[in-house]
Amino acid sequence: MAENKQQRQMILVGFTQAANCSNYVGSWRHPETDPGFLTPEYYQHIARTLEAGKFHLAFIDDRLAMPSIYGDSFAEAVRHGVRVVKLDLIPVLTAMALATQQLGLGATYSTSYYQPYHVARLFATLDHLTRGRAAWNVVTSLNDSEGRNFGLERHLDHDVRYEQADEFVEVVFGLWDTWEREALVQDRQRGVFADAEKVHGLEHQGQWYRSSGPLTVPHTPQGRPVIIQAGQSQRGRTFAARWGELIFTVFQTAAESGAFRRDLKERAVAAGRNPDHLKLATAAYVVVGATEAEAQEKLELIESLAQPVDALALLSEVFNYDFARHQLDDALTEESLASINGSRGFLDRVVEMSGKALPTLRDFLELGRRGTVREMALFVGNPGQVADQMAEWFAAEACDGFVLAASHLPGAYEDFVEMVVPELQARGLFREEYQGDTLRENLGLPLY
Repeated sequence: MAENKQQRQMILVGFTQAANCSNYVGSWRHPETDPGFLTPEYYQHIARTLEAGKFHLAFIDDRLAMPSIYGDSFAEAVRHGVRVVKLDLIPVLTAMALATQQLGLGATYSTSYYQPYHVARLFATLDHLTRGRAAWNVVTSLNDSEGRNFGLERHLDHDVRYEQADEFVEVVFGLWDTWEREALVQDRQRGVFADAEKVHGLEHQGQWYRSSGPLTVPHTPQGRPVIIQAGQSQRGRTFAARWGELIFTVFQTAAESGAFRRDLKERAVAAGRNPDHLKLATAAYVVVGATEAEAQEKLELIESLAQPVDALALLSEVFNYDFARHQLDDALTEESLASINGSRGFLDRVVEMSGKALPTLRDFLELGRRGTVREMALFVGNPGQVADQMAEWFAAEACDGFVLAASHLPGAYEDFVEMVVPELQARGLFREEYQGDTLRENLGLPLY
């Protein structure tokens, strides 16, 4: 069924980290950044700010190791604060949940380093304790540093990780479905706690996993927590089309994002899914001021915080490849490219944008823009100008909304909620109230 464009409104997601910095590594150096990232109040303030702005959810990215691939050392990352603190996400989200009533809460959990039963129970519990606001960002993880923290010498190959992830999600879904919605009875007079005919075993035996079930957590308010997915490689797109519901992407132009959105919906149809049940939200930074001049001054300060080590450490982390081996204008060899076992979608973008089969380190730095606020879409100006830029992407159906990263915390979100949200609401592009009690209802997704 075609979307009713008159009723179409943006999805807004707060993209943050349980870390010493936001997605922008230089954020910890910003003079207005709150340094309290080791306290619950820090995350609760962010959550309340996002909920006041009627955001759909707060989504927390994760890595399972310090950046330590560049130069085969974590020392420079530690010295420069390059995402070296990574707290466990569930206690952080629990603190955020206690400070809010309707904001959705999404956590990243890896299919490479956890077990399906653990993830199924964790997110089912979170869905109950948030009254239906939980989301799972499914990732396969990126690099060997993560593998070594879990007792492995190296990370699994890219496509093998997705084969494993397909079965992992299949098992998790199966476990979530072992309790039917009406199974929990709690009839004291009859002495019946639950209807045994509505609780089922799983008895999964596959290539990667075995799990008997049932899950020890009853059917949750959403039935299944919302699935977030960010695969942009060809194999990642196939995975996202099969399982994903809120698709998170990183593109610097509306044309790229729109082409991806169309491709993904076509793949979803081919996989037997309703394409309206996939919502695409692209990552963006917003720098807004009362005037355009003020916004530009803010941007100049923000961009001055970036340091070369930020980009080099992050590039090495995301590609699982030590870029310290190369001078700036060295072209990578075919052997080097073949050895990259990290983000295949990111690699494909650099190759395509450079027009070179063998890009240089400079190409990776300038085209990937890692460690800067220009690695994503960047909207800058007064409230009307920012709303214009976002509306242009949205009207072109380049996306269904935006995953907003923060140049510094909590100020970037406070500015957006205070200045941009009212402008989007006045134009009818964003809601004024939450539509439902669960995250699925607020995203326009079916309950299970």
